[in-house]
Amino acid sequence: MLAIVGAATILLLLALILSNRISPLVALIIVPVLGAMAAGQGSGVPGFIVAGLGKIAPVAGMFTFAILFFGIMTDAGLLAPVVRLVLKAVGKHPARITVGTAALALVIHLDGSGAVCFLVTIPALRPLYDELGMDRRVLACTASLAAGVNFLPWTGPTVRASAALKIPVTEIFSPLLPVQLAGLAFVFASAWYLGKREERRLGLAPARDAAPAPAPAPVTTPPGHGGISPLQRPRLIWLNAAITLAVVGLMVSGAFEPVVIFMVATAVALVVNYPAPAEQRARIEAHAPAAMLMVGILLAAGAFTGILNGTGMISALAKSSAALVPDALGTRLPVLLAVLAMPLSLVFDPDSFYFGILPVLAEVAGHYGVAPVKIAQAALLGQMTTGFPVSPLTPATFLVAGLSGVELGRHQRFSIPWLFGASLVMTAVALVLGIFAL
Repeated sequence: MLAIVGAATILLLLALILSNRISPLVALIIVPVLGAMAAGQGSGVPGFIVAGLGKIAPVAGMFTFAILFFGIMTDAGLLAPVVRLVLKAVGKHPARITVGTAALALVIHLDGSGAVCFLVTIPALRPLYDELGMDRRVLACTASLAAGVNFLPWTGPTVRASAALKIPVTEIFSPLLPVQLAGLAFVFASAWYLGKREERRLGLAPARDAAPAPAPAPVTTPPGHGGISPLQRPRLIWLNAAITLAVVGLMVSGAFEPVVIFMVATAVALVVNYPAPAEQRARIEAHAPAAMLMVGILLAAGAFTGILNGTGMISALAKSSAALVPDALGTRLPVLLAVLAMPLSLVFDPDSFYFGILPVLAEVAGHYGVAPVKIAQAALLGQMTTGFPVSPLTPATFLVAGLSGVELGRHQRFSIPWLFGASLVMTAVALVLGIFAL
């Protein structure tokens, strides 16, 4: 019964968000509350929500001050020369820009942090997309693809799979290297295609074979990209660049909590660029609406996961899902899991899947002579790798949507097919290489 209620709760949430029937904030609060009441655990909802908020609070704090920090640096003109240089180098060639987006996200994600990848890549490139009128969903999708396929031995899913099944990380990851390379080839091919499609839509290339693409959301070009704004501080550009590089370096090093880094950096950026209290207040007020909207959604997401975990819905779903595997599919379980891994990211948070479902699936597969490492490898081809930038159960999804200025449902509808495609390509290559067997 609990598993059925949990499944219905998650499916209803996804349906409401993807259809844009109600806002994500409302859906993330109301739907799990109704689910808890249907499960007969309405009295525990306040405690479940508080527990969920406790886990999401550092991420919400980081997001707030990250938005303020990058907004202040953009106002001060830090990115204006970069945008001008890149525009001069690539001209009006969106295909080059999208491929560059994938390359930058891939490099930044080498530290294994999706949050760092998106916090650095998207604010740096969004002004360039806006300058050309490119669809911001392409920015969100391309960055998500590069980060999703770039799973590494030290990234969360790999570490969780290793810990859950007691298998060395290298034993799981090393055979997947050629599979990942194929996935990265798909990423860059997709980025190029999306860029070419934007070129046709913007009238920058012959349109005889054009495929219609949705118009982008209205955009506002940041100050300073068409001239010198009173807010810009050209004399401080090198100091601002040094501050930004220090922030990125500290984020990558993991020396301090991200929320602490961005809090201090925001205060420093304000004092350096806008020393007058009135100026500081104006800059905060200018960027507060965007920050607070997404923080509200993040806190609502914390309530959602808190309720689902507190009621036991996630745990019940894990056990029921494993029990549904037919005997005929026992030896093919790795292939089945690899195909479903990305969609399962929309249903299970990473801890619940890797520590709850994965051991059960490995035990079931063991009865059919399938090695546990195959189950771990299958999971990595989608579960919270290609799936994490669109899952409503991870803060990164809201980070991508917020930083890109794209509604959550629009980001998911646009990006899910591409991310799922990357997962299927890697699964097919794993089959060809004999990593999985039919």
